[in-house]
Amino acid sequence: MISTDRITVQGLRTSVLVGGEGRPGEAVLFVHGNPDAGSDWMPLLTRVGRYARVIAPDLPGFGAADERPAGDYSVDTYARFVHGVVEHYGLTRVHIVGHDFGGPFAASWVADHPGAAASLTFLNTGVLVGYRWHRMARIWRTPLLGELSMRALNPRLAAAALARENPGLPPQWVQIISGHLLPPKTRRAVLRLYRSARSGDMDALAARLREADLDALVVFGDADAYLPADLASRQVEVFPRAQVHVLPGVGHWCWLEQPDLVAGHLAGFLRERLG
Repeated sequence: MISTDRITVQGLRTSVLVGGEGRPGEAVLFVHGNPDAGSDWMPLLTRVGRYARVIAPDLPGFGAADERPAGDYSVDTYARFVHGVVEHYGLTRVHIVGHDFGGPFAASWVADHPGAAASLTFLNTGVLVGYRWHRMARIWRTPLLGELSMRALNPRLAAAALARENPGLPPQWVQIISGHLLPPKTRRAVLRLYRSARSGDMDALAARLREADLDALVVFGDADAYLPADLASRQVEVFPRAQVHVLPGVGHWCWLEQPDLVAGHLAGFLRERLG
């Protein structure tokens, strides 16, 4: 049974999906990326919730979460928000799962709180050392051009672009995910998030995480239109003990295209580490 909490973190109201059962203080925490919401994790929440407590918040500017009045949407700021969720639920042992920008958010939180991080799972994401921005990211990072692209966006164009770049994504998820990008607060959050990234951020993060030597799982669809598949194997440079599974022909939202397959990899990894 998955339910929705409304909580306040750092003065911002947000929605959090919660469910499952587990040891007190332990949970699997799902961290979404751009332009997603916590509800996009539902295919995994229902499966993982059979054997663990699960938590999936909406992050500032996305889904049902407030936007930040000050406009700070850096990776470190999102990591601090994640920590606020961890504190709210009294978690001391966290298995964190990240996708897209949620990977750097999650990894940044782990670097700051290695003692609370029981494991780290990346789904089509990771510590993106040397990553080169995809076409839309370059547009969003460019002043004025990014604003013009957001202003021109409409439901039909957003859905058509997403479907073209993600042919394996089920039509209902094309509509849901493209719809996430339409609220003005989310458009503003996306521009500020992408423009906040600085060269060298990932190198510094990688150096901190190598020292922690954490248990990690990487599941990566090799037909990702935004992140090259070689980033999957490169995660072992940061997490030497990482388990890596590359899914042929699967796109960026791997768990929405292949929920049972991804949930199976996740179950095999988490069941050995829960408790």
